Amino acid sequence: METLLVAGEGLRLSDIEDVARRGRRVEVHPAARERMARSRAYVESIATSGKPAYGINTGFGALAEVSIPTSELLTLQRHLILSHAVGVGAPLPFDAARAMMVLRLNVLCTGRAGVRPLVADAICKLLDAGIAPYVPARGSVGASGDLAPLAHATLLLLGEGNALVEQAPGMVTTITARAALEKAGLQPLVLQAKEGLALVNGTQAMGAVGTLTLLDAERLCELADISGATTVEGLMGSHRPFDPRIQAVRPHPGQARVAEHVRALLQGSEIAPAHADCHKVQDPYSLRCIPQVHGATRDALAHVRRTLEVEVNSATDNPLVFEEDRDVISGGNFHGQPLALALDFLAIAVAELANISERRIEQLVNPALSGLPAFLVKNSGINSGFMICQVTAAALINENKVLCHPASVDSIPSSANREDHVSMGMTSALKAVQVVENVRRVLGIELMVAAQALDMRAPLKPGRGVARVHALVRTRVPHLDEDRLLMTDLGAMDELVRGGSILERAAAGD
Repeated sequence: METLLVAGEGLRLSDIEDVARRGRRVEVHPAARERMARSRAYVESIATSGKPAYGINTGFGALAEVSIPTSELLTLQRHLILSHAVGVGAPLPFDAARAMMVLRLNVLCTGRAGVRPLVADAICKLLDAGIAPYVPARGSVGASGDLAPLAHATLLLLGEGNALVEQAPGMVTTITARAALEKAGLQPLVLQAKEGLALVNGTQAMGAVGTLTLLDAERLCELADISGATTVEGLMGSHRPFDPRIQAVRPHPGQARVAEHVRALLQGSEIAPAHADCHKVQDPYSLRCIPQVHGATRDALAHVRRTLEVEVNSATDNPLVFEEDRDVISGGNFHGQPLALALDFLAIAVAELANISERRIEQLVNPALSGLPAFLVKNSGINSGFMICQVTAAALINENKVLCHPASVDSIPSSANREDHVSMGMTSALKAVQVVENVRRVLGIELMVAAQALDMRAPLKPGRGVARVHALVRTRVPHLDEDRLLMTDLGAMDELVRGGSILERAAAGD
């Protein structure tokens, strides 16, 4: 991949993922470097003028009216980071921590933060060295920015605390921040006036987690269509609900896209013609309404994507430096409400993919509904087959229902009531991660169970897209003749689903 020039604008969600997960190199765009230099010069003129300016020569939050002597400005910035690095719990994953760094880099490159270009250069060097900050995931209320997570990220620049480094693909270890700086060829940074505040004010923790989670969720939409189409064939369901005429008279874009995708997967089916004259009039909703339900999720995620695309290219500092107007303005761009609402919506929307998937799993394993052997195994009674796989799916869905309560409906004032309304957007982001994880596992279960049903429809062949996926599943999970340790099969399916080869195989030509 070519080096990503970070400019403070035009950053795509796929760019963030490339840096976070694929090690794409980064560099500050020359135009951004010039903006930062001009902005920094103006901040330094304020710092030496004696004129009060929030965060430059005053305290923070409820201490905003406390004037700080010029001789103490460097101490002020260092103390800000040390006092705010109070996150708790397990650290953010390596990819999320790196995404947070590239997002903060992009904010600095807007020129509205007032930092020296060398601060941005240091972040680039850390990213290119395969390093991420050690950031405890919990401790942000999502207004005044993600203060605690971003303070922990800034500790790395100061040579304090720990860092994460990828020693080999998929193998991440913890090292000291000092060792990480040495690996990147850097010395600990001495923060100048405003620079500490510029590195912690913003929504980059929830934005990083939210961006990667959205991209994963969008892929789950594709997977859900594939698992649903496989179940349609396994249950000898009708293809007529996917007719484009149905979608045209209710033209939600997601619905039309899902129906088109499922039609492509079912093309060339031998199963559908074989039951053209069967007694069934209509299929259950979990089959018949795949376009409507999956499509609504796609449309919800489209809204989340638009929100994130705006946010990742926004200046979320406070105060903001408008050097061209010789002005510094305190405002509220650090408030995470847009992301909090969007990420709560993401969790709710994606959870529905698992809700309807579990109902299709029940259709598959219940002999009264499928017309197939009980729990899709011969000699049921001696064999339990896929009975408890449906129970596992139900347990995951129950957890999702708890997690889908929106965090954004809550607000707990902080900082002596100066920050009297907060977004809780980081909680929204962290919940969404777990929901997506649970949904992925449920869809993997459905695909595994539906593959067994397809085996029982032989010698009839399913649609060509479904057939390609079925063949891929069988390279990892064999047909179930009698009970075996299904935990192994579930692990193989989860690995297969995570790897992305199912999406590639489904989309491959004949």
